[in-house]
Amino acid sequence: MDFNLDETQRELQGLAAGVLAREAASERLEAFERAGAPYDAAAWRALAGAGLLGAVLPEDAGGAGLGPVELAVVLREAGARVAPVPLYASLALAGVPLGRHGTPAQRALLAPLAAGEIVLTGAYREVGPTGRVAATARRDGAGFVLDGVKTFVPYAREAARILVPARVDGAGVGVFLVEPAAATITPQPSATSEPLSRVALDGVRVGADALLGGGADGAAWDTLRRTAVAGAVAVASGVIDGALELTKEYVKTREQFGRALAQFQAVTMQIGDVYIAKRALDVAVWAGVWRLAEGAPDTDEVLAVAAYNACDPVVKALYTCQHLHGGIGLDVTYPLHRHFAWGKQYAHLLGGADDPLDSLGDLLAAEEARRPQRSEDRRADRPGGLGGVPQKGRA
Repeated sequence: MDFNLDETQRELQGLAAGVLAREAASERLEAFERAGAPYDAAAWRALAGAGLLGAVLPEDAGGAGLGPVELAVVLREAGARVAPVPLYASLALAGVPLGRHGTPAQRALLAPLAAGEIVLTGAYREVGPTGRVAATARRDGAGFVLDGVKTFVPYAREAARILVPARVDGAGVGVFLVEPAAATITPQPSATSEPLSRVALDGVRVGADALLGGGADGAAWDTLRRTAVAGAVAVASGVIDGALELTKEYVKTREQFGRALAQFQAVTMQIGDVYIAKRALDVAVWAGVWRLAEGAPDTDEVLAVAAYNACDPVVKALYTCQHLHGGIGLDVTYPLHRHFAWGKQYAHLLGGADDPLDSLGDLLAAEEARRPQRSEDRRADRPGGLGGVPQKGRA
């Protein structure tokens, strides 16, 4: 694959960076945090006005029809500036799956999303490992009855609709468009300003037109779970990039014992470790979203590698950034704490380091099971050993 962005992607990156540099400047972030709002509505409208909310939405919904790589470009810039806007929730968890699988009536939600008039979200997580769907959808007359619990759903109260995956009786996994008022929403702890909620579905009734695309063959769920991971690792990639920039500038200007901290070998070695963790995640992110765009068969494996890097090496690198800042790294009037909190929160949404490793192991085991048994393995399985000839020391 080519790790270089093409001209369209570079222009999109520059546009997103410019808008967010203005809308998520330090003084704007401080004012937003004092206000206590769930997200920065002015920044959200600015993103819409620049066409960034519609970049990955279908053209017939007022979007540009771009793909997973462009989604990662935009989300990475949001992560680098820890911008308090529901980009990840509205695009990765909802807009992309809705645009790809929704009926014309369902896709009517995308135009107001592109205009910044509404927020959408998706319920990717449940209790237990990531990617697990225990919620159920039982057919009842002309509609469905939903039961189950979703956890850590971002912007659940603020969203116009929540995309809810559930197992449909007699079919596979479907994704349903659920109005927040129909579910029981309880706030959950959040390390950042982003609101997270527990969404309980206790006999929630929805019409047949709530089933995304009208089918429960698992296709919509596959898109949602992949864009959920791809979007989260892209945000994490931006978060560590922003943290590294802050740390680099700090050690270049902060003096101790008459020298800049950057002149001490121990400091440069630790900065090098942070850079390596950042670059490893960058490579995995671009490899994953490129494969997602191409429909490559190993997409899930590469996204799992990216998720692990976001959950383990990058979180450790954020600790290093805090350490190199000394006491100021813990000062909430200094911007580094936002990067640390965002990095921890997205690692949590990805299930921590263990979940991606478990997923990767399951994927590799399934691939090995599908692989035809080699001829020498078949011979070794015969009585008497290789070629059926009794081996020395065997009866």
